[in-house]
Order: sequence, then structure tokens, then C-alpha cells
Amino acid sequence: MLVLGIESSCDETAAAVVADGERILSNVVASQILTHERFGGVVPELASREHLRRIGPVIDEACARAGVSLADVDALAVTEGPGLIGSLLVGVVYAKALAEALAKPVVGVNHLEGHIHAVMLENKIARAANPEIEIAEFPNVTLVVSGGHTVLYRVEADQGDDGTAHRPQFRYTRLGQTRDDAAGEAFDKVAKLLALGYPGGPVIDRLSTHGNPDAVDFGRVRMKGNPLDFSFSGLKTAVLYRVRGTALEREAEDRRQWQHDLRREGKRPAADELRTHCSQETLDLIASFQSTVVNDLVERSLVAAESEAVSSVFVSGGVACNSLLRLRAVEAARVQGLGCFFPSLALATDNAAMIAAAGFFKLAAGQRADVTLTAHASFPLGVESGARDVHVQNPNG
Repeated sequence: MLVLGIESSCDETAAAVVADGERILSNVVASQILTHERFGGVVPELASREHLRRIGPVIDEACARAGVSLADVDALAVTEGPGLIGSLLVGVVYAKALAEALAKPVVGVNHLEGHIHAVMLENKIARAANPEIEIAEFPNVTLVVSGGHTVLYRVEADQGDDGTAHRPQFRYTRLGQTRDDAAGEAFDKVAKLLALGYPGGPVIDRLSTHGNPDAVDFGRVRMKGNPLDFSFSGLKTAVLYRVRGTALEREAEDRRQWQHDLRREGKRPAADELRTHCSQETLDLIASFQSTVVNDLVERSLVAAESEAVSSVFVSGGVACNSLLRLRAVEAARVQGLGCFFPSLALATDNAAMIAAAGFFKLAAGQRADVTLTAHASFPLGVESGARDVHVQNPNG
């Protein structure tokens, strides 16, 4: 089954062709970073307009790279939420129009479910090249962590057999989620505060290698109620208070003016060049900030895995590209005897291959959308678990 996936939940216009939910024939992503970087964040109206301009050419490019025509596609899968409503509507309306014109079935996919399937898709691709690679098993605990989401799920796969192939249906139980900022949002806001550029996550990740992660003790967040919930707004505020009224604030203003002057000349600062405009105190601050965020993500994920008695942890979403998170999660999971699975960098960020892969299982189970398919800015995945009596303790000390 050839599934054309379409993703437009935020600021990436993406299309992909995936065969049988496991072979990527093409995966095209048109980024809007240059459109939004001067604002330090995504501007919804501009994002919607960019999607309108790019969605047709991106789909055409996906088909061309896959060596297929639209008529060859068996079905379509499109992100229906959560995300920016204007951006989502572009993808949903375009997908429904294509499905009607081609007389093909279409199915809506939850963006968060797509991120979970990105891990499974990556594991299938890796095992096709090397069968000795560990299998990503179920049930598991999955952390979806990005600029808009920080959520922990228990993921279960109910195996079904249609006589020719196993096509499981997946069940999701939400174990914990952020009560305020998503982790990726906190990265972006701290980067904006310090005039480090946009998007903030990759910039902080690169620069933090030059700082001391133990220089600033931000403490740990202790959550009342569900201990598997996250909160990053207090950490972000702690960074603000550490900068406000100090030499770090003046340094940030100088950096902001320097970058403004570069943009007027049509230039963008290189990572090494940006580092020369950062004091050691700034580098230590962002290294400590990143370490604190990563420790919190890792410790709650592993406590969830222990409380759910699962043998593996998945991590996906844009923040899953963070090098420190990938390192510490794998190391801490190994200590607890758990498997830890990440998608590749290309599949961790927003893309349409993950949407096509998730859509395949829905289509194989006979699910179809009709003309009522629409976009949802808020679109919870799965059911929420009951309260759990668990204790969160930093696995890294």
C-alpha cells in the first residue's frame, strides 16, 4: 500500500510517500525558518500563507522522488491536529480535495501519534539493513518532546492478523504532560532572551558544549499531584532573573544588535561566529539550563517506565534531536536494563513520513475519513491514566 502523507501542523510543509508503513520512498520537508527567525518564533498567519504557497510543489516533489504519480498512490494520510489551526487547515483541505479528485481514501492522523510512529519506522528501516538491531517492542513508555508538546505515553500494540500480515492497532495512555511550556518552547524562549537566534534548541545544543553544565544549580522541579507531569516555566523565569540587570543582559543586547546588522547585510551568523560573541558566563548558563531540562525529561521518563513495568522507552519529537538528551537517555536506560529508541534526526522533527506510517495502520484496519474531516488545534491522543504513586528521583544524581 502506497500512502501519501501530508504534514502542516506548524511551520514545516511536508509530504512523503511510504510503502506498507515501513519503506520511505520519499520524504520532502520545506522549512520556514528563514521566514520566522527575525521574529524569534513562529508567526501563525505567515506560516499559513507559506503552507498555501508550498504545499502543491512539495507534494509534486514527493511523488517525483518516489517515482510515482498521484494516480499510483493508494491512499492519503494527513495531520488533523494538534497544531496551528490555519496551518492544519491548509493540509487537511488540500488532502480532502486530492482524495476526492483521485477517488482515493483519506485518513486523519494525530500529530503526536505520528511522532510515536517515527520511532517504529526508524527501527524497521534499521532492521532491514541489519537484522541484529534490537527490536522496538511493546508495551513501552514514549516521551514526545518538541516545541509544542512534552507528553509521556504508555503505548500498547494489539496484534491482529488478516491472514497475510500482522497489522497491530495501537492504544495510548497519557501518563504525564507539561503544565505550562513545552521543553522546546523553553529552549526557544531562553534563546530569544539571550539573543542566540532561532530556533533556540539547536543553537543552545551547539553552544552548550563550550559551557559547564554544573556551573548553575537550578534545582529540581517537584510536581504536586501527578509526579510524571512536567513544568519548565519556572526554569525559564530563573534564567530571566539571572540575566536581568546584569552584564549578561547588556551582552545579549549587543548580540541582538550584531545579528540585526548582519541581517541587514543579508547574512546569518555561523555557529562558531556566534560563540565568539558569547562570554564564558553565558555559555555556562545555557549549558546548565540544557542539562537541567534534559535531566528532568530523562528522570520522569525512566520513572514512568519503571512504574509501568515496560522494557523500553521511545523518545521522539524535535527536542529528540538534542545530543545531550540522546546521550543521557540511552545511558540512564541502560543502567535500568531498558532499551531506549530514538528516530533519526530527519524523522525526529516534523515530517510527513511519520504521518504516512501512522496512517497506514489506520487504513489497513479499514478506517476512512469522510467530508467531515477537519483540523483541530487541540487534539488529545489516547486516554489519561489515573493518579500514580511514584517517586521521581534524578537518575544522574
